[in-house]
Amino acid sequence: MKCPYCSDPESKVIDSRDVDGAVRRRRECLRCGLRFTTYERVELAGLQVVKKDGRREDFDRRKLAVGIRKACEKRPLPNGAVDRVVDEVEAELHKLGRAEVPSGLIGERVMECLRQLDDIAYIRFASAYRPFRDVDSLRQELDVLTSHRQPAKPSEAQLPLFPSDSSAAALPARRARRG
Repeated sequence: MKCPYCSDPESKVIDSRDVDGAVRRRRECLRCGLRFTTYERVELAGLQVVKKDGRREDFDRRKLAVGIRKACEKRPLPNGAVDRVVDEVEAELHKLGRAEVPSGLIGERVMECLRQLDDIAYIRFASAYRPFRDVDSLRQELDVLTSHRQPAKPSEAQLPLFPSDSSAAALPARRARRG
């Protein structure tokens, strides 16, 4: 492993641990003494993606991650959520045991994961992936999404947006006493 700072090929491993299906190694360059991190991931047999037009290209997890990150941009998601989706989708593709996988299968699997993760990210990805004919077809997809969703429950620590009936009646009385 070449040092990213001085390009010397000699380094020693200081720390090693498993992280999300990869091995994270903390290294120290023997020449300049600077430290850097590397990740090792098992590379399974090559996987070909069959595009809609029949072209074939190698599966590229970075390309998949970029597409998912665009859909998740500016969303309040936990750290590493996109990488977990990419890992899950890639693992499922390899479990199929096929050398070629249609791009449509990848897109559908990503949408399933995003539907569970974040509604807005799901709609963003679906709007780029699925060819919605018009606003009505997009609205139908939104209706399906909202009909299956559980309503959000407010946190117990969160104050109510509108006061309850008993506190609303007490509010004018308190103001009258101050005045």
